[in-house]
Amino acid sequence: MLSLLAACTLAPAHPLVLAHYMPWYENKSISGKWGWHWTMNHFDPEKVTNGRREIASKLYPLIGPYDSNDPDVIECQVLQMKIAGIDGVIIDWYGTDDVYDYATNHRNTLRMIQAIKKAGMKFAICYEDQTVPNLIKFGKTTAEKSVAYGKSLMDWIDKNWFADPAYVKVDGKPLMMVFGPQYYKAPQYKEILAGRKVNFLGVMFDHGFADGGFAWPNPRGGDEKCRADFDAFYARAKNWKTFAAGAFPRFQDIYQEAGVHDSWGSVTDREGKTYSETLAQAFASGAPVVQLITWNDWGEGTVIEPSQEYGYRDLERTQKSVRKHTNPKLPYNPEALRLPLRLYQLRKKAKAGQAKDLDKVRATLLDGKTDEAKRLLERLETQ
Repeated sequence: MLSLLAACTLAPAHPLVLAHYMPWYENKSISGKWGWHWTMNHFDPEKVTNGRREIASKLYPLIGPYDSNDPDVIECQVLQMKIAGIDGVIIDWYGTDDVYDYATNHRNTLRMIQAIKKAGMKFAICYEDQTVPNLIKFGKTTAEKSVAYGKSLMDWIDKNWFADPAYVKVDGKPLMMVFGPQYYKAPQYKEILAGRKVNFLGVMFDHGFADGGFAWPNPRGGDEKCRADFDAFYARAKNWKTFAAGAFPRFQDIYQEAGVHDSWGSVTDREGKTYSETLAQAFASGAPVVQLITWNDWGEGTVIEPSQEYGYRDLERTQKSVRKHTNPKLPYNPEALRLPLRLYQLRKKAKAGQAKDLDKVRATLLDGKTDEAKRLLERLETQ
């Protein structure tokens, strides 16, 4: 689909490979209810047909519709990422305020960060400033005080995350993205960011205030238009201080069927070619960060997390691509990618006294000893 950049800078020796991660899923067994991102106020996950719950997605998680606050789910996801050669996550973040599910998402963000750090991986934040109108609506701030609110939020991020050794740095400065801008304009962002040492990126453009942009698929216009948009993005990126490349497998949203709004459009999977080509273009671009879009936006179908429809195909291609471009010591081991799900399944039906053995499987997988982990799993599965 996407042609390689004709004239690109040499890729850095080890660009970071980061998966864009959504922390917003709730299921009944963990949270006591099915959250909006599984229902979109239209679908009913309590309805089960052929073993498949009705959810707000055209695809279906291999792990089942999960809860982002479930430690077993987080463990499985982090292990899958680690084995695939992914260096960390960029978490889609709605701030700290208790509006809609923002506080829940923040709690889940903190738990994912904790798990990522224990695995020796990295994290960064992609801020959703579309939240600000809702904060104004519910009296958390006002339009007149919104810039002051933005400054205070940046102060919180600076204090709690930017100094963390696990936070992603580019040229010694923390990397932060904004999905937009959708509320603040360039003059407001310049005021919010004044005096801060941060690499700040907007979607596809620098928008007149950022250090650069990050690639993101726009499905309006379909495959060819999206390809042209990505080519134009990489051409612009040569003039920026920094940027983040992007790779994605498809775009297949459920919004129209859910009655949320019209579909944004679609980009087809093309039997894996879309992901393979956008991965190749991303690694060829010279970006210090390659963002995988996305780990788990099930509502838009951009997932590389294992699904019933595509299995482990996209994680296998991730593993192979990372091995080729950034980490030649990473084993290409498709079978190992399947071990975290087996661990998850054992966690859910664990017998008394098995917790330490299951923890040992996790530690063994994090150490890269996949053959040993497999033997441990096989023994536990027969008990």
